[in-house]
Order: sequence, then C-alpha cells, then structure tokens
Amino acid sequence: MVDDFSKRRVKSGIPGFDDLIGGGFPEESTVLITGSTGTGKTTFVAQYIYKGAEEHGEPGVLVTLEERAKDIRREMAQFGWNFKKYEKEGLIAIVDGVSAISGIPSEERFVLEDRINVDNFLRYIYRVVKAINAKRLAIDSIPSIAFRLQNEGDIRGVLLKLNTILLEMGVTTLLTTEAPDPKAGRISRYGIEEYISRGVVILDLQEKNIELKRYLLIRKMRGTKHSMRKYPFEITDRGVVVYPSGEIY
Repeated sequence: MVDDFSKRRVKSGIPGFDDLIGGGFPEESTVLITGSTGTGKTTFVAQYIYKGAEEHGEPGVLVTLEERAKDIRREMAQFGWNFKKYEKEGLIAIVDGVSAISGIPSEERFVLEDRINVDNFLRYIYRVVKAINAKRLAIDSIPSIAFRLQNEGDIRGVLLKLNTILLEMGVTTLLTTEAPDPKAGRISRYGIEEYISRGVVILDLQEKNIELKRYLLIRKMRGTKHSMRKYPFEITDRGVVVYPSGEIY
C-alpha cells in the first residue's frame, strides 16, 4: 500500500504556493478552490493548466462554464499566456461550456452542447481528457453544473458522481465554487463540495487600511502536510503569486 505522503507531486504553477503544501498537489487528487466573486479563482485554475503545459509538458483540460473559451484566452493573455500555442501542440484543451447553451455560434474544437444532462457532461469531459492524455483538469465552476438542480439530494448525487468519474480519469483536478460567506463558516455554495474534495483552498478578500487585500488559506489537503495560516497573495502581471513569508514584496 502506497503512503499518501509519498505520492508524486503535481506542481501548481503558482509561485509561492507549493512551499505551503509539501511541494505540490498530491497526484490524482481533487482540490476545491473556493471564494467569493473577484477573489481570483478562474485565474488560479487557468494558471494551473497553462503552467503545467509550459513548464512541465503536462497536458491539461480547462472546462469553462461561465465564460467563452475565446474570452478566457483574451483575459489570460494579459499575463503573457498564449493558450492557443499549447492548444495547437495538443497540450491544452479548452472546453467551451457556454457558447452552445447560450445559443452563440462557436468555432471551438471542444464545445459542450449539453451540460444540463450531467451524465452527458461527464462522458464528454472524460473523452476530452483521454483524447489528449491529460494529467490535469480544471472545471470552472461547480454551481454552473448544478444550476438547474433545486433538490439538495440531487445536487449531492451529481457531485458524488463527478468525484467518482474524476477518480477514474486519474487526473489531478481543480474545481471552483462560490463561497457565500466564509466569515460565517460557509465556504461553498452547497456545503457539499468540500466533502468530495481531498483538498480545499479558500481565496478571500479582506479590508486592510481602507483597501481590499487578497488572502489564501489551505483549509484541507489530504496526503500532505500543509500550513494552516492565512497568506497574502496578489494577481500580478504574471498571474497569481503567493507570499509564504507573509510579506508582499
């Protein structure tokens, strides 16, 4: 039996972050990135996929359910990230989960036509992962998968099924969700997401000296030792940067 602590690490691509989790995410784990609007969740997971391709040659799939693929590429270009380059090389696949459902024509290679049917959604993502032999997967975001479900039991069932499929894929996955009120202990939209994930990272905005500052907290990370402190981070011209020393340089 392999000790979780001896598992291969998957580098996050986030400067300063891997120092807090023993060198990277435990391989084949599912990690929840949660926070309120504007905390940087989409940038965090896009950086994970992009840097995996750029720095380690690891194929990754980015499933975008809130923005069109071309909008993601344009927004991430501000950090100097050329997603198209690695898409052409077969190292990145962006699954557009917005265009078809919104009735907007799409010229994307990977277009999700039915995220309303969760089984079809999961089957399609599975096929894309296998098509490029992906080692990394990011889904942004969980509420966009379950947005038509009202019953808590149905939502729980969908998330459990998602977790099972992710384990079968053998990828290291980041999922995003909304945190309605972290200060009141609500760290996810449904209160279920954190239980299906082996890791939970909370991104937060706090007022300090009459301006908002970004902070990160690793709430849970099974299979590795990790810090339980809050650390400042910024979204810079090179993406998300975490400051393990607690000081912003």
